[in-house]
Amino acid sequence: MESRLIIIRGNSGSGKTTTAKSLQNHLGHGTLLVSQDVVRREMLKVHDRDGNLSIDLISQIAKYGKDKCEFVIVEGILYKRRYGEMLNKLIQSYNQNTYTYYFDLSFEETVIRHNSSSKKFEFGEDFLRAWWNPNDYLGVDGETILTNDMSQNDVLKLILNQLQK
Repeated sequence: MESRLIIIRGNSGSGKTTTAKSLQNHLGHGTLLVSQDVVRREMLKVHDRDGNLSIDLISQIAKYGKDKCEFVIVEGILYKRRYGEMLNKLIQSYNQNTYTYYFDLSFEETVIRHNSSSKKFEFGEDFLRAWWNPNDYLGVDGETILTNDMSQNDVLKLILNQLQK
């Protein structure tokens, strides 16, 4: 089996987790979802700082899925400065069989999307602003930029269409 790696990145509140979970549900059994928040906040309880333990664990889990799962989805804010080297190594380990997406939304659209999610009760606009890191592209071949005018359904359809090619 040749596994495909799907990387979904963007600012907090942009729709990454919702998209990743919908994609996993659509792709079905055996699709591995590696969520930065789950690994960092729930499994390890570490802060998102340079060199934190989650960077290596995300990589190890994603590498575990290679050749065992048809699809491996890695999603999170995954700041390029902190996670870029690890993500680039993952892309290489999947023999470039990777689909990379970045939610490039305006701050205003991010707040609207965040306020329509269950996480609106966990943190508010002040935290979104503090974490805001616009234009954090990986700059890898084939990186797809997701914009304000694309609904969650549009994004899901786009990704599924690209996976069928």
